[in-house]
Amino acid sequence: MQKAVWICGFLFVCLNFCCSKNNSSATVKPVVITDTTFAKGADVSWVTQMEASGYKFYDKNGNQQDLFALMKSLGFNSIRLRAWVNPTNGWCNTADLVKKAIRAKNAGMKIMVDFHYSDVWADPADQNKPAAWVSLTTANLITTLSTYTIGVMDTLKMNGITPTWVQVGNETNDGMLWEDGRASTNMATFAALITSGYNAVKSVSPSTKVIVHISNGFDNSLFEWMFDGLKANGAKWDIIGMSLYPTISNYTTLDAQCLANMNDMVTRYSTPVMIVEVGMEADQPATTQSFLTDIISKVKSVNNKQGLGVFYWEPEAYNWQGYGLGAFDNTGKPTIALDAFAN
Repeated sequence: MQKAVWICGFLFVCLNFCCSKNNSSATVKPVVITDTTFAKGADVSWVTQMEASGYKFYDKNGNQQDLFALMKSLGFNSIRLRAWVNPTNGWCNTADLVKKAIRAKNAGMKIMVDFHYSDVWADPADQNKPAAWVSLTTANLITTLSTYTIGVMDTLKMNGITPTWVQVGNETNDGMLWEDGRASTNMATFAALITSGYNAVKSVSPSTKVIVHISNGFDNSLFEWMFDGLKANGAKWDIIGMSLYPTISNYTTLDAQCLANMNDMVTRYSTPVMIVEVGMEADQPATTQSFLTDIISKVKSVNNKQGLGVFYWEPEAYNWQGYGLGAFDNTGKPTIALDAFAN
């Protein structure tokens, strides 16, 4: 278990940030920063499916371990889990989400829930409605999103789980729940969907921070366009989330651009920021460690201590579905890349 390191200064966390065409306001609360409040996280949503397929996980000495305990021993303090509405194979549905969340809680981890609002992957190229929602009117879609979100949050609550963070949408570069919520053509509807999700989360768990998540954290123009649009249409959020997937040849450039973007988001919207997804080539662990060390340092350096954390996306993946950006080797052991998350 890592040592707590007290860091001087205060974090000004934006609570219940609410903007409208005629008014915007933010309530801030000073929080003393310690090393344990910085989220060192991993999205391990594949874990139950991998385990069902016979995959096992080992520490660096080759001892088999439960993945959540293993991640804790590596310095991680937070787990991110995706939520799909009605996936055909059941993985990442509400029941599967709850099983993993209980394991994360029992390992002493903080939890982030990532609502995709889809039956399958939602990302910049795919924001497909759940099959059961396809024929809904826009008004009913907004209501149904709220009902579903409340239902998942209530189920987590009944199982003793209070997420520290919730994402309303995943990599929503052009909105979500297309075509109704496509931001480039229906920004007002996308903002209404975001606010519906925000209010739903808060109705069950007022302390949970709500994240709006965009990919390409280095792309300042994308972020300004999106959050200017959401602000103009009265959307509510607590944290701006980013993805960052550089290559071994451009990570120093993209990290610098991402830091500039994070500082701009903090200044422009009085909103904390977080890197909710990172990854790099699994077969380049030394360079990946350098990248992670650099981006963690940069997030910690964000103005006014408003850089809240970094999450690695599916580090436990090895020989799994062809995914090449994990951080375990082919024997199921973590590589040196993850040493960046240690004390």
